[in-house]
Amino acid sequence: MHSNAGPGFFETLGRNTNKTLSQGSRVVQTTNAYDPNEASVAQLTHEKVLNGNPLILYDCREASPGIDLKDPDAVRAGLVEAYGDSWWAPIDQLVSVIVYGTNPAHDYRFYLNNIAESADSWMSKTEWEACFANDDPIRPGDQIAIGFDGSLFHDATGIVGVRLRDGRLFTIGVWEKPENAGPDWEVDVLAVEAAVQRAFKDYSVEWMYADPPHWQEAIGRWALAYGDDKVFEYWTNKPSRMVNAIERFRTAVTTKDLSHSGETKLTRHMLNAVAREVPQGVLIRKDSPKSKRKIDLAVCAILAFEARADAIADGRMTRKRRRVVGFG
Repeated sequence: MHSNAGPGFFETLGRNTNKTLSQGSRVVQTTNAYDPNEASVAQLTHEKVLNGNPLILYDCREASPGIDLKDPDAVRAGLVEAYGDSWWAPIDQLVSVIVYGTNPAHDYRFYLNNIAESADSWMSKTEWEACFANDDPIRPGDQIAIGFDGSLFHDATGIVGVRLRDGRLFTIGVWEKPENAGPDWEVDVLAVEAAVQRAFKDYSVEWMYADPPHWQEAIGRWALAYGDDKVFEYWTNKPSRMVNAIERFRTAVTTKDLSHSGETKLTRHMLNAVAREVPQGVLIRKDSPKSKRKIDLAVCAILAFEARADAIADGRMTRKRRRVVGFG
């Protein structure tokens, strides 16, 4: 079951099964190894087993990890290990399929039953989790930069901030179409406006990059209200500029020059992003145009990180930080 609806359905199925356990109700799952970027039912079940859930009988055969997929003997041994007594499996044919294949992540998962990430995923779960930090949280008055990516009907609208001094990312707001929403659902524009206003009130916002489609009028008003030296349009449909921004963000993740607190929605959007090769380099996109697996917060984070870089280059970190005065 895919992560866009499967976990919710499976939770409902589980509740109904638990009500009739005494009558013999049980749930059986059969699946290949899961992609850890998808937060699938298979992954959630496996994590329950790892956490010691005594109510789940878990039986899994998988090949030894790290097999050289171009070594026929190693692949054959791995297939025999994974398929066990499944005498009907065409081992010889599968050896050829894997050795001469071009999608190793696919082969590890579907033939050797190894947990592996999709080959076209932009960010791996391991890489993103390596940037997790729970110390030094964002505080009122911190100097930050902001990235904004807006929609009105289908895609999500998001606002992500990043602290100037250390690259700590955090979500300021996100508006996603609920699963049960009808065709007339729209983003709450007033709520978005209020979130932007709070951000400029609570933090020392030094730079904001906002993707203009559907929101040009609002962005113009923000520039008038908060300063046209702080609020700027950033068109994400310009490949050359966006490729460079994506590459800088990706490098910051691999070198751990940014951090995050593990926020669920930001993580989900980040891991949903799929790499897309263009003549200028690599862009990110959804896994399909109509996919419910949103990536808008990932785009916001990239814009925020670009805004941070430009704010620092402009000397904004040398400005005196705004004092936050509390009244008891």
